[in-house]
Amino acid sequence: MRRTKADAEKTRENILATAEQLFLRNGVAHTSLEQVARASGVTRGAVYWHFQNKSHLLDEMLNQVRPRREQLAERLNAPTAGHPLQNLRDLFVELMAGLAGNEQKRNLLTILLLRCEFTDELSDARERHTDFINHFIALSEEQFECGRARLRPGISPRLAARLLHATLIGMLSDRLRDPGLFDTLAEAPAMIDTLFSGLLVDWQIAEQRASA
Repeated sequence: MRRTKADAEKTRENILATAEQLFLRNGVAHTSLEQVARASGVTRGAVYWHFQNKSHLLDEMLNQVRPRREQLAERLNAPTAGHPLQNLRDLFVELMAGLAGNEQKRNLLTILLLRCEFTDELSDARERHTDFINHFIALSEEQFECGRARLRPGISPRLAARLLHATLIGMLSDRLRDPGLFDTLAEAPAMIDTLFSGLLVDWQIAEQRASA
Protein backbone atom coordinates (compact mmCIF):
# COMPACT_ATOMS: atom_id res chain seq x y z
CA MET A 1 0.00 0.00 0.00
CA ARG A 2 1.29 3.42 -0.94
CA ARG A 3 2.37 5.51 2.01
CA THR A 4 1.20 9.08 2.20
CA LYS A 5 3.11 12.11 3.43
CA ALA A 6 0.93 12.04 6.54
CA ASP A 7 1.90 8.41 7.19
CA ALA A 8 5.58 9.26 6.87
CA GLU A 9 5.24 12.18 9.27
CA LYS A 10 3.40 9.99 11.75
CA THR A 11 6.22 7.44 11.60
CA ARG A 12 8.80 10.20 12.10
CA GLU A 13 6.95 11.55 15.14
CA ASN A 14 6.67 8.04 16.57
CA ILE A 15 10.42 7.50 16.21
CA LEU A 16 11.18 10.84 17.89
CA ALA A 17 8.78 10.14 20.76
CA THR A 18 10.19 6.65 21.29
CA ALA A 19 13.78 7.85 21.16
CA GLU A 20 12.91 10.55 23.69
CA GLN A 21 11.76 7.94 26.20
CA LEU A 22 14.75 5.66 25.57
CA PHE A 23 17.27 8.51 25.80
CA LEU A 24 15.58 9.70 28.97
CA ARG A 25 15.71 6.26 30.58
CA ASN A 26 19.04 4.90 29.33
CA GLY A 27 20.99 7.94 28.19
CA VAL A 28 21.89 8.82 24.61
CA ALA A 29 25.21 6.95 24.55
CA HIS A 30 23.58 3.73 25.75
CA THR A 31 20.74 3.75 23.23
CA SER A 32 21.25 2.42 19.71
CA LEU A 33 19.17 3.15 16.64
CA GLU A 34 18.40 -0.57 16.54
CA GLN A 35 16.77 -0.25 19.96
CA VAL A 36 14.87 2.84 18.80
CA ALA A 37 13.60 0.97 15.75
CA ARG A 38 12.54 -2.05 17.77
CA ALA A 39 10.72 0.00 20.41
CA SER A 40 9.06 2.11 17.71
CA GLY A 41 7.76 -0.97 15.90
CA VAL A 42 9.52 -0.04 12.66
CA THR A 43 12.50 -1.32 10.70
CA ARG A 44 16.00 0.13 10.94
CA GLY A 45 15.50 1.21 7.35
CA ALA A 46 12.54 3.33 8.41
CA VAL A 47 14.65 5.03 11.06
CA TYR A 48 17.43 5.75 8.56
CA TRP A 49 14.88 7.01 6.05
CA HIS A 50 14.04 9.86 8.42
CA PHE A 51 17.35 10.31 10.26
CA GLN A 52 20.87 9.95 8.86
CA ASN A 53 22.30 8.75 12.17
CA LYS A 54 21.91 9.14 15.93
CA SER A 55 23.45 12.61 15.85
CA HIS A 56 20.83 13.76 13.34
CA LEU A 57 18.05 12.17 15.42
CA LEU A 58 19.24 13.95 18.58
CA ASP A 59 19.55 17.27 16.76
CA GLU A 60 16.02 17.00 15.34
CA MET A 61 14.74 16.08 18.79
CA LEU A 62 16.32 19.16 20.37
CA ASN A 63 14.91 21.33 17.59
CA GLN A 64 11.50 20.65 19.10
CA VAL A 65 12.37 22.91 22.04
CA ARG A 66 15.04 25.18 20.55
CA PRO A 67 13.53 28.34 19.06
CA ARG A 68 14.60 29.33 15.57
CA ARG A 69 17.22 32.06 15.44
CA GLU A 70 14.92 34.58 13.82
CA GLN A 71 12.22 33.90 16.42
CA LEU A 72 14.71 34.43 19.24
CA ALA A 73 16.00 37.69 17.78
CA GLU A 74 12.49 38.96 17.13
CA ARG A 75 11.44 38.14 20.68
CA LEU A 76 14.39 39.91 22.30
CA ASN A 77 14.16 42.96 20.05
CA ALA A 78 10.41 43.45 20.41
CA PRO A 79 9.35 46.90 21.73
CA THR A 80 8.85 47.06 25.47
CA ALA A 81 7.27 49.76 27.61
CA GLY A 82 9.35 48.75 30.62
CA HIS A 83 13.06 48.27 31.16
CA PRO A 84 15.09 47.77 27.95
CA LEU A 85 16.21 44.35 29.21
CA GLN A 86 12.72 43.23 30.23
CA ASN A 87 12.35 40.92 27.21
CA LEU A 88 15.57 39.09 28.09
CA ARG A 89 14.50 38.66 31.71
CA ASP A 90 11.02 37.45 30.69
CA LEU A 91 12.50 34.92 28.28
CA PHE A 92 14.56 33.40 31.09
CA VAL A 93 11.51 33.29 33.36
CA GLU A 94 9.50 31.51 30.64
CA LEU A 95 12.29 28.99 30.08
CA MET A 96 12.18 28.06 33.75
CA ALA A 97 8.38 28.00 33.86
CA GLY A 98 8.41 25.55 30.96
CA LEU A 99 9.86 22.91 33.27
CA ALA A 100 6.63 22.89 35.24
CA GLY A 101 4.14 23.24 32.40
CA ASN A 102 5.65 21.29 29.51
CA GLU A 103 6.57 17.64 30.01
CA GLN A 104 8.27 17.30 26.63
CA LYS A 105 10.43 20.36 27.25
CA ARG A 106 11.33 18.96 30.67
CA ASN A 107 12.22 15.58 29.14
CA LEU A 108 14.33 17.01 26.33
CA LEU A 109 16.22 19.37 28.62
CA THR A 110 16.88 16.44 30.96
CA ILE A 111 18.29 14.48 28.03
CA LEU A 112 20.44 17.40 26.91
CA LEU A 113 21.80 18.40 30.31
CA LEU A 114 21.83 15.14 32.27
CA ARG A 115 21.60 12.16 29.90
CA CYS A 116 23.86 13.09 27.01
CA GLU A 117 27.59 12.66 26.57
CA PHE A 118 28.62 14.33 23.32
CA THR A 119 30.85 11.54 22.04
CA ASP A 120 32.44 11.51 18.57
CA GLU A 121 29.30 9.78 17.32
CA LEU A 122 27.32 12.90 18.24
CA SER A 123 29.86 15.45 17.01
CA ASP A 124 27.50 17.01 14.46
CA ALA A 125 24.76 17.50 17.05
CA ARG A 126 27.33 18.93 19.46
CA GLU A 127 28.54 21.44 16.88
CA ARG A 128 25.01 22.57 16.04
CA HIS A 129 24.09 22.91 19.70
CA THR A 130 27.28 24.82 20.46
CA ASP A 131 26.49 27.12 17.56
CA PHE A 132 23.00 27.71 18.98
CA ILE A 133 24.42 28.49 22.44
CA ASN A 134 26.95 30.93 21.00
CA HIS A 135 24.22 32.64 19.01
CA PHE A 136 22.03 32.91 22.10
CA ILE A 137 24.87 34.40 24.14
CA ALA A 138 25.67 36.84 21.32
CA LEU A 139 22.04 38.00 21.22
CA SER A 140 22.09 38.46 25.00
CA GLU A 141 25.31 40.44 24.71
CA GLU A 142 23.64 42.72 22.15
CA GLN A 143 20.85 43.37 24.64
CA PHE A 144 23.33 44.30 27.36
CA GLU A 145 25.27 46.43 24.88
CA CYS A 146 22.12 48.48 24.29
CA GLY A 147 21.82 48.91 28.07
CA ARG A 148 25.56 49.34 28.71
CA ALA A 149 25.02 52.56 30.71
CA ARG A 150 22.89 50.58 33.17
CA LEU A 151 25.51 47.90 33.88
CA ARG A 152 27.26 48.04 37.23
CA PRO A 153 30.88 49.25 37.20
CA GLY A 154 33.31 46.58 36.03
CA ILE A 155 30.65 44.50 34.24
CA SER A 156 30.87 44.45 30.45
CA PRO A 157 28.08 43.31 28.11
CA ARG A 158 30.19 40.26 27.28
CA LEU A 159 30.62 39.32 30.95
CA ALA A 160 26.94 39.91 31.71
CA ALA A 161 25.77 37.71 28.83
CA ARG A 162 28.04 34.83 29.77
CA LEU A 163 27.16 35.05 33.44
CA LEU A 164 23.46 35.06 32.60
CA HIS A 165 23.75 31.98 30.40
CA ALA A 166 25.88 30.10 32.93
CA THR A 167 23.36 30.86 35.67
CA LEU A 168 20.46 29.69 33.52
CA ILE A 169 22.17 26.38 32.72
CA GLY A 170 22.98 25.91 36.40
CA MET A 171 19.39 26.58 37.43
CA LEU A 172 18.00 24.24 34.78
CA SER A 173 20.44 21.45 35.62
CA ASP A 174 19.85 21.71 39.37
CA ARG A 175 16.08 21.81 39.02
CA LEU A 176 16.02 18.84 36.63
CA ARG A 177 18.32 16.87 38.93
CA ASP A 178 16.22 17.68 42.02
CA PRO A 179 12.63 18.80 41.27
CA GLY A 180 12.15 19.78 44.90
CA LEU A 181 15.08 22.17 44.97
CA PHE A 182 13.01 25.23 44.07
CA ASP A 183 9.66 26.14 42.53
CA THR A 184 10.11 27.23 38.90
CA LEU A 185 6.91 29.27 38.99
CA ALA A 186 7.06 30.86 42.44
CA GLU A 187 10.80 31.13 43.13
CA ALA A 188 12.65 31.16 39.80
CA PRO A 189 11.47 34.69 38.80
CA ALA A 190 12.87 36.14 42.04
CA MET A 191 16.13 34.25 41.50
CA ILE A 192 16.45 35.66 37.99
CA ASP A 193 15.52 39.17 39.18
CA THR A 194 18.21 38.93 41.85
CA LEU A 195 20.77 38.12 39.16
CA PHE A 196 19.64 41.06 37.01
CA SER A 197 19.80 43.40 40.01
CA GLY A 198 23.40 42.31 40.52
CA LEU A 199 24.23 43.18 36.92
CA LEU A 200 22.24 46.41 36.53
CA VAL A 201 22.15 49.53 38.67
CA ASP A 202 18.46 50.23 38.04
CA TRP A 203 16.84 46.78 38.18
CA GLN A 204 13.93 46.05 40.50
CA ILE A 205 12.45 42.65 41.22
CA ALA A 206 8.90 42.04 40.02
CA GLU A 207 7.30 42.66 43.43
CA GLN A 208 8.99 46.05 43.69
CA ARG A 209 7.89 47.03 40.21
CA ALA A 210 4.32 45.99 40.97
CA SER A 211 4.16 48.13 44.11
CA ALA A 212 5.89 51.16 42.59
